[in-house]
Amino acid sequence: MTPDIGLANWFRQRALRSPERRALHFEGRTWTYAQMQRSIEDCAARLSALGVGKGERVAFLGLNQPMFFFVMFAAARLGAIFVPLNFRLTGPELAFMIENCAATALIVDAQLRPVVEPQRERLTSLKVFLAAEDEASWSKAPASFPEPVRVGEDDVAMILYTSGTTGRPKGAMLTHGNFWWNNVNGMHGLDCLADDITLTAAPVFHIGGLNVTTLVAFQKGSLVVLHRSFDPGRALADIAANKVTTMFGVPAMFQFMAQHPAFAETDLSSIRLLIVGGAPCPLPVLKTYLARGVSMQQGYGLTETAPMVSFLPPEYALSKVGSSGQTALFVEVKIVDPGGRTIETPGAQGEILVRGPNVTPGYWGLPQATALAIDKDGWFRTGDAGFFDQEGFLTISDRIKDMIITGGENVYPAEVESALMRHPAIAEVAVIGEPHKQWGEGIVAIAALKAGQALSLEALREFAGESLARYKLPGRLEIVPSLPRNATGKILKYQLRQTFAKPQAAQ
Repeated sequence: MTPDIGLANWFRQRALRSPERRALHFEGRTWTYAQMQRSIEDCAARLSALGVGKGERVAFLGLNQPMFFFVMFAAARLGAIFVPLNFRLTGPELAFMIENCAATALIVDAQLRPVVEPQRERLTSLKVFLAAEDEASWSKAPASFPEPVRVGEDDVAMILYTSGTTGRPKGAMLTHGNFWWNNVNGMHGLDCLADDITLTAAPVFHIGGLNVTTLVAFQKGSLVVLHRSFDPGRALADIAANKVTTMFGVPAMFQFMAQHPAFAETDLSSIRLLIVGGAPCPLPVLKTYLARGVSMQQGYGLTETAPMVSFLPPEYALSKVGSSGQTALFVEVKIVDPGGRTIETPGAQGEILVRGPNVTPGYWGLPQATALAIDKDGWFRTGDAGFFDQEGFLTISDRIKDMIITGGENVYPAEVESALMRHPAIAEVAVIGEPHKQWGEGIVAIAALKAGQALSLEALREFAGESLARYKLPGRLEIVPSLPRNATGKILKYQLRQTFAKPQAAQ
């Protein structure tokens, strides 16, 4: 018989072996593994008494908090499917997801209840509506606990809706096997330790916040320091106070921490590894941390790959700055041209395809979208452009759809953004294409400046011209107070295109 690698069982096995180890710290309170397991069982008993069973969907809407994990593991214990929701969405957007997956139960923060209450009439599948903060009622679970449901490796554990940066989100199904193998990849690629203390400040409804260090830490028996939401000053303070050793974040999080007044004085000596993903990390950000003696391990992954695809080992932090590293132990990656042919030449760019036991079986209720994304041999089309160097290290160029073709030349915005970020006046920047009568597409830079700074297009072009070919330089500069981002920190380029990508006369 194959072992039970379901989410609920592996956490229970860890709790049996490490009952007194610290599992979770949140806003002044700490749970041991035994205490956390008891809360999970209470949660499972309550949900079962309310009629939640195998295969049904349990949605959660709230900021980072312990109840997220109690409900997640409890749902797995019942064989149900957990559906974490993006707390920054509007009521209609949330209602679409809840109805799309036909959720039976919704657990929601008190502060977010007003967002979904007006949608109740639309939520025809919903039978259970519970408050996340009502811990007293959760602990008054029925005296008898249901027997754990044994799940298979291919049973769906979660539905995670894609961030929707380009349109209506799709529900990526992730199985218990996807999570297990992702953890295996993480333990090997990140060299996770039982004595690690990981800071989780990225939103856990997102695969990066949930599954890069957090679930791996639980499986290993480490401590998770959980923040309700990301605040750069508080993150720096807790790194020093709790002797944090690892942390996952998107580039913007580490950029904002580095720009915080407390950064220079914060004791970072406990940090063994910072893992950055979610978008290409600008070189100036990587170098800022390297200058403080902090190793940043850039990684690459997607919701659909649970998410780990590649890691940059710390020993290559200097020699391979900007690379996303080597593929994870149990993941295959290949680069293909527009015709689907494998590209073998080092440095040649194409679309990144991924195959492995961590890859989604598809999108909930969308067989056509699944067929377009995953071919008959199991290769998942990422929509990302990249290349392997001569030593087999993967570099992510950009999203295929974000690539700009100007005068017949391919320009990847991430490369231009990295160069522009070095300018001392720029706090954050994004690069998009716009229709151009002469060149096909022109390059537009949209920048938010540091306080008290000014910047002209001519000065920016002169600065960037030292490191970029002339055809890669922006032909237009727009100054904004800040860039629009989704809850995971990704820049919403489709909003920037709607606002700024307007036809202009040939130059």
